[in-house]
Amino acid sequence: MHSARDRIEYEQWLEELETIAERLELSTDARSCAMDLFLADVPEDDRSKQAVLAASLYAGSLVAGDGRTQGTVADAADVSRLSIQSRWKDLLEQAGLEPPRW
Repeated sequence: MHSARDRIEYEQWLEELETIAERLELSTDARSCAMDLFLADVPEDDRSKQAVLAASLYAGSLVAGDGRTQGTVADAADVSRLSIQSRWKDLLEQAGLEPPRW
């Protein structure tokens, strides 16, 4: 659970997350999980926020059983697939979740 202050401070990014989630037709659970993952690890550098947002959407979709490919999320979020690949497992681990071991 994140504070209202966090949601207000990062409102622009959360709106972007919702826009991309809508584009991907993600479930409500996937969106909620992605939002929590993003707010748990918002980078200070604005240049990194879009990549973390995309990785959060990818990981959130996996957790909710609404999985999308890294490439699909990367295209929707306008980041490289490598940006997602290099971040999503760490996001899950930092949230206390165990990433799948495919």
